[in-house]
Amino acid sequence: MAELDPENTLVLETTKGKATIALRPDLAPNHVARIKELAREGFYDGTPFHRVIDGFMAQGGDPTGTGTGGSGKKLKAEFNAGKHIRGTCSMARSQSPDSADSQFFICFADAAFLNGQYTVWGEVVDGMDMVDKIKRGEPVKDPDRIVSMKVLADAA
Repeated sequence: MAELDPENTLVLETTKGKATIALRPDLAPNHVARIKELAREGFYDGTPFHRVIDGFMAQGGDPTGTGTGGSGKKLKAEFNAGKHIRGTCSMARSQSPDSADSQFFICFADAAFLNGQYTVWGEVVDGMDMVDKIKRGEPVKDPDRIVSMKVLADAA
């Protein structure tokens, strides 16, 4: 594994274990900056993975757990050349391209049909086996949660 930049790496601790996410400010600088800001505020801590579809993705980042909540700050889309493949981290949004807020998803498998329509901002570089264990459902009954999400530079 390549050397990780602590300022552009997230440590995602879940009820199933830990994953390391390499952030991609080269693809989505504004989304990466906002996710780091939210992580540093502890915004994601305790939030559930509320929508988890087997063979597709695990979605979290909504404090209400309903799929309708967020931080209250919408982000302008930064659609990019990042591919939605196993381990990709991308922003969830509504029909409006500029509606991403705090919700994100991690792809379990390749999902090329999402390419160019959602903002890719990172990739799981370690711990994908943990992500695979997140409880499935739409909505998930008694969901797995994000225990904490920290910027590696702060966790050291």
